[in-house]
Amino acid sequence: MRRLLKPLGTVAAAAVVLFLGVTPMGCYISRAAYEEARILARRQPIPKLVARESTEPALRAKLALVLEARQFAVDSLRLDAEESFTTFSQLDRDTLVLVVSAAYRDRLARKTWWFPVVGSFPYKGFFDFAQAQRTAEQLRNEGFDVTVGPSSAFSTLGWFNDPLVSTTVKADSVTLVNTVLHELLHTTFFAKGQVSFNESFATFVGGRGAEHFFRAKGDSTLLKRAQDDWQDDLVLGAFWERTAKEIDSVFATLPDSAKALRIASRDTVYARARRRLVDTVGPQLKGYPAGWVERVPLNNAVLLSRRVYAERLDRFDSVYAAAGGDIKEAIRRVIAAHKDSVRLAGGR
Repeated sequence: MRRLLKPLGTVAAAAVVLFLGVTPMGCYISRAAYEEARILARRQPIPKLVARESTEPALRAKLALVLEARQFAVDSLRLDAEESFTTFSQLDRDTLVLVVSAAYRDRLARKTWWFPVVGSFPYKGFFDFAQAQRTAEQLRNEGFDVTVGPSSAFSTLGWFNDPLVSTTVKADSVTLVNTVLHELLHTTFFAKGQVSFNESFATFVGGRGAEHFFRAKGDSTLLKRAQDDWQDDLVLGAFWERTAKEIDSVFATLPDSAKALRIASRDTVYARARRRLVDTVGPQLKGYPAGWVERVPLNNAVLLSRRVYAERLDRFDSVYAAAGGDIKEAIRRVIAAHKDSVRLAGGR
């Protein structure tokens, strides 16, 4: 299908702009396409930037780390890198996009938006931050739970060779390596229609993989930080899982028509969850700033957004333990088990 993009690209783009340009969604898509085109136009090969003497030292070190992590993923984890993390784009902003997600207040279900070509997504990313806040406020006025947060990266879903952007490189070294491994797991294996499995599996590979990377480098300081980050992921994953089950249980006992009662009951669950977060979970966290457990909002949009990346992380860690702490073997076993389950389900 990509072969058709070049001859049809100008016509298709013009048709989309003419058709959608007069609608709010059309304006949104046009702005997103413009910003993404600017990012793609700024791509530079990372190896050349690392070798170039004029490259700022701190940036050169981060880019070199990305190349190391990429090679580690290929050699030690047997992940497919393809063309990922081979180019870099310098941006003129500290935050790439603001992501708006929404959920229904009386049930654990996310609002979705439909986009041409790619279909439905449970979030919208905005390059225009004022528009993001206006959209969030409109959704709140419509009765949705809402969460708004920054994202340091973007994807064209395989249509182009997405560059590493400067907003991603601003992360600390452990987070940067984690991100590289997380994304390369997606390149290697992606289960169609199973977002939570895909993202949680990638969270595991990024977290445990970062530990192995810094252990191989002999960097005990960053190894300890990577270990702490993964333990934080496990602790918070268990918290989000328990909270979701409690809210699901409350909703299961009340009819759909009792909307006000359902919302009031789930608010009681969130109040208990806040106390648990502050009193029990917070003291176990090592990589979060002081006061985070008091500040993080608790609502259905936040819960569902967080849970996508942290569903049953203990399950992946159990496979890791059974593999004797061999991360490459654990990845292989998870992929093989998932393929077997799909094959068995298809044979029914």
